[in-house]
Amino acid sequence: MFWYKITPLDILLFRDSKPFSPGEGSWAKGLFPPMPITVFQALRSCLINNNTRDERNKRDLDFIGAFLLDKDNTLWLPTPKDLVCLYPRGVDRKVASDGWVEIHRLQPVSDDSEIWEHLVFSDNQIKPLVINKKWDGTISPPKPWIKAKALFDYLNSEKGNRKWHPNDFTNNPWDNQVLPHTQMQPDKRQVKDSEGYFTEVAVRLREGWSLVAGFSGDIAENVVRLGGEGHRALITKLDLKGDEVNTVLKEQLNCLCSDNSTENDSINQSKYAYLLTPGLALVEESKYGCYPQNWKQNLQACATDKALLWGGVSTFRKDYENKPSKEEFAFLPQRAFVPPGTVYLFNDELTTDRQVLPNGDENWLKTFKKLNYGKLLWGK
Repeated sequence: MFWYKITPLDILLFRDSKPFSPGEGSWAKGLFPPMPITVFQALRSCLINNNTRDERNKRDLDFIGAFLLDKDNTLWLPTPKDLVCLYPRGVDRKVASDGWVEIHRLQPVSDDSEIWEHLVFSDNQIKPLVINKKWDGTISPPKPWIKAKALFDYLNSEKGNRKWHPNDFTNNPWDNQVLPHTQMQPDKRQVKDSEGYFTEVAVRLREGWSLVAGFSGDIAENVVRLGGEGHRALITKLDLKGDEVNTVLKEQLNCLCSDNSTENDSINQSKYAYLLTPGLALVEESKYGCYPQNWKQNLQACATDKALLWGGVSTFRKDYENKPSKEEFAFLPQRAFVPPGTVYLFNDELTTDRQVLPNGDENWLKTFKKLNYGKLLWGK
């Protein structure tokens, strides 16, 4: 696995799964950071021997990412969803985002708790996560990104408890940029009354920030198209030799690739797991959940956020009698991905299904695994 730094040369636009057409009220939003398949395809386009259809259909390349990297080569990952900030009474959390007293880890509701004794929860569902202490102030999630070092401390500390610092977290290091588009009437200096206007929302990474991803292909420095509208990004191989900062970054990146669920017996007895990359957990036809259905008997609780919806466009072929097949335009169906940062708490050790992926077609499931969708990091 080689590690590559992806530096945008322009704004970036990764459309979400909602189809739209020009017209009144058309507002095209996007996802950021992009889905793994999007960055993987950009890196694979740099390989000279992957230009034919047969080569592109091979599943012989590995990928993981993309993650955030700041100007000091500090690695940032999604904040675990089971952490909440406790603010004292009277503090406006929206103004003083770092004014919390402590950061608390949510725990499954206890059947013996006096606070919850008059509420009944379904035995067929996993337990809700609550704060296991009395607090009369404000409660809010921490900032969405956490330093890799702080995350590993969280995973390796007893029950995920550690002394947190405001510098362990940061807000989204990008700004939204609204792009209006208009289509003019032929031979007139007026916008079309119908289907003549739509708006896209792109993102611009702040100065010094970039994406970082692992890729098994060896590529030289290159400029590639990344996302929609032909926007470009500079791809450079990370030099992880030399000073202490690079050594630490190399160790952290290697930890993301390794399977820490089997390294030693203590970790193998893990009771909770952190979702590093988007996962896909099929419940039943056309429905998606935040965990595989066969986990339910062993799963104690889950902290997650709303699903990431992702789709796109593609082509398909129709077979006609005595006529050659013809490629036609088509929308891909929406896929619901479990957001990174989701945390799972188990009753006992989970011995199978080390990725948040459903059972299904062997080919596309192999693709998800090669691109490290649904990868879990295990805590003590």
